[in-house]
Amino acid sequence: MAQRYLHGLAQAQAATFAAMAAVVEHGCEQQFQHFISNAPWRHEPVLEQISRDGDRLLGGKADSALIIDESSFVKQGNRSVGVARQWCGRLGKVDNCQVAVFAVLTDGARHTPVDMRLYLPQRWVDDPARCELAEIPPEARRMRSKTDLALELVRAARARGMRFGWVGVDGGYGKEPAFLRALDDMGEIFVADVHCDQRVWSEPPGLHVPAPQAKGQRRPPSKQQAAVDGITVESLVAGFAAHDWTRCTLRESTRGPLRVDIAHRRVWVWDGEEATARCWHLIVRREVGAPKRIKYSLSNAPADTPLERLAEMQGERYWVERAFEDAKGECGLADDQVVGWRAWHHHVSMVMLAMLFIAEQRVAHQPGLALLTPRDIVEMLKETLPRKPQGKEALVDQINQRHARRRSAIQSRYRSQRRAAPT
Repeated sequence: MAQRYLHGLAQAQAATFAAMAAVVEHGCEQQFQHFISNAPWRHEPVLEQISRDGDRLLGGKADSALIIDESSFVKQGNRSVGVARQWCGRLGKVDNCQVAVFAVLTDGARHTPVDMRLYLPQRWVDDPARCELAEIPPEARRMRSKTDLALELVRAARARGMRFGWVGVDGGYGKEPAFLRALDDMGEIFVADVHCDQRVWSEPPGLHVPAPQAKGQRRPPSKQQAAVDGITVESLVAGFAAHDWTRCTLRESTRGPLRVDIAHRRVWVWDGEEATARCWHLIVRREVGAPKRIKYSLSNAPADTPLERLAEMQGERYWVERAFEDAKGECGLADDQVVGWRAWHHHVSMVMLAMLFIAEQRVAHQPGLALLTPRDIVEMLKETLPRKPQGKEALVDQINQRHARRRSAIQSRYRSQRRAAPT
């Protein structure tokens, strides 16, 4: 059944149970629904194997990186597990959606998702009846921020022996000081995008506890202050001269070499809580021909890391966006028709397995087919995998099967109503 479901993800225009059953040889809508929604197989061992196989393909290389990012799934109603009015990156606004945090492994040329965590908003955690209805395991019914989930993904990847040189995150995670400190304390190198209002110091901030200002003051100051004021990264970069920028070629693309201007400073970062400030890299990327499009990143990479290398590391986040695009466009990541915890994890695990297969095929056909894309592979699968017979007789048979299922469902509801009716 898992194999048939994978065939359906590749063959059907939309990864709904009915659409897949209509084209997959021996496919059955009810069997697909049972396999995803009710069958008691555990998704965790599947993800562990995906992580190991993904590392075998893409780990341990000079450009191997683990990119963490979230993806949202627009939903109607309030039954789908984790659904709430929250920020939806897909729409660029607050809307009714699910949000999950993913870990994507890349080697700088290919990519595959290797792990995920579904985010539960506070309103779900505070509603035991709702969690019970969605069959959320008791151990998962606690509030965990997206950065908590991201740290879980990194720890799980290391526990499984995955080999990557650094962790990449966007500004939604880079703006959280505790998250970056945790990665630093774990010994993980990171490259984290930050917002333009991120405050830094271009020299040690001179942390100190100020002396009491008034004689007889009841409570002398105990909290540290900086001797000099910090500055936003946007203000700092505004003062850069022309010679502060270096033009770099990040990678070859279908539109030619991707060239950017890169600037760099060693800066100190302090969140007002830690005893000492941390000295990290500030990496600034400016689009050639669009000087107002600027990206800011912090990194705890070794101090002697070359500028070009920092630029390459910053650019690796591109691959997580490609992974989401491929997973949703080619493998039905956002097409699920499920509402419960188990079903959501089953469907996403199968999509990740399909993405792993695509990555394996791309690796297997290198360097001979350097331009082979996920869409190419899916289109070849549509032509080569066995399909249900087409034609008038096959169409009539499919309609009759659907009618039989509908008739059975109607009769079942009538029986239930009769049993529930008072005597």
